[in-house]
Amino acid sequence: MLNKIVKLSQKYNMFNIGDSVVCGLSGGADSVCLLLSLCELRERLGITVEALHVNHCLRGSESDRDEEFCRSLCARLGVPFTAERCDVSGYAAERSLSTELAARELRYDIFRRNTQGKLLATAHNADDNLETVLLNLARGTALKGLAGIPPVRGNIVRPLLAVTRAEIEAFLAERGQDFVTDSTNLTDDYTRNKIRHRIIPLLREINPSLNSTFVSSADGLRDENAYIEAMTDSAECECLDGNRLTGLAGYDTVIRSRCISRLLVRNSLPVSHERIRECEGILVNGGKLNISGDIYFVSDGKTAELRTIPAAEASTEVSTPLKVGKNSIFSGITLICELIDREEFDRRRDVNKKLTFYALDYDKIKGEAVLRSRRNGDRIQLRGRDFRSSVKKLINENIPPAERRTLHFIEDSDGTVFAERLGIAQRVAPDGNTKRLFVISVVNDKQDWSG
Repeated sequence: MLNKIVKLSQKYNMFNIGDSVVCGLSGGADSVCLLLSLCELRERLGITVEALHVNHCLRGSESDRDEEFCRSLCARLGVPFTAERCDVSGYAAERSLSTELAARELRYDIFRRNTQGKLLATAHNADDNLETVLLNLARGTALKGLAGIPPVRGNIVRPLLAVTRAEIEAFLAERGQDFVTDSTNLTDDYTRNKIRHRIIPLLREINPSLNSTFVSSADGLRDENAYIEAMTDSAECECLDGNRLTGLAGYDTVIRSRCISRLLVRNSLPVSHERIRECEGILVNGGKLNISGDIYFVSDGKTAELRTIPAAEASTEVSTPLKVGKNSIFSGITLICELIDREEFDRRRDVNKKLTFYALDYDKIKGEAVLRSRRNGDRIQLRGRDFRSSVKKLINENIPPAERRTLHFIEDSDGTVFAERLGIAQRVAPDGNTKRLFVISVVNDKQDWSG
């Protein structure tokens, strides 16, 4: 087992000679094994070892028992020991957090304060890593989640990550070393424990060598993930300037996604698979996407950035009843509507085949027609299609960003019937029975129009 620890630490450059390593010590089998292992290897690794215990004060006398066990163990081993207490229940209630999340936040805050200039060694093992990957898989994940717990992250190292729980227990038994047991780990109250006590035993029935197989698989996945992370680092070096990404659209989608994810995380913004995919579309095609509050991901197809846009500027909708003749909702642009019969429409179309206009069957329009600007959530079933499409998606795919602000939309009582530069709705499309047509054209006010 000790050789596994050394091999893993060398592969990931966990330790340098002279490092001071703080062992996170709960008193459980895993952390006791970690402390004993580091003590036995400290001369070989060239490190010094100390221990830190966090008392979450959740289990009354049992929590106090764990702290005292850790104190006595360190005294016997001659290891410097620090213990800190925290009020998890109060912290969780104050911030509306689960007990698990509150405990984790407080624990890692204590770790951070006590390991400045030092390494923090945590006792995550191969079984923990398997549980994490299964949990990630159940909730939805990509390669990074399948790679599991990283052996090194910042100043945190995990020397036991290739060691199974069975090997840990055998190591402690060989040395006659006891440990404490957290009673909450024996129940199925928490999601992870359900995976530990129910799912993994079933998987072991399928593959008795589940742990060793997974260790090898996780090792390979970490290597592949590390390669992609290095490529992402390189892309950021080339493209990132503050919160602006220039030229990222030319990279593979995997690299683009990770760069966008990093950008959102650095700015403490919500991240999800769907959100990243939406940002990717904006990155490549141009456009604007609301991320949170007044923060938007904005791109012209070449440069993308996080930008603060005041609500009034971002979401002003202009509308007016549509009338025959001239209509204007944007400065310098006129939308012209003509109501003509079928014969006149056919004659005009034959005379000027290059004329750009849209024609709707006037008698298929329901209720009062309204001319308006673009609205979030717009959808339309375009002529010739048997499905409704997202207007936002159509715009991102077909219209340059600089030309999107002044697009016109017409809706009747049943929804959108016209989207400028995209087309008309199938339900108002002219057919062999059409008698009257609503002909629409959009002109710049500098153009000459008479009608």
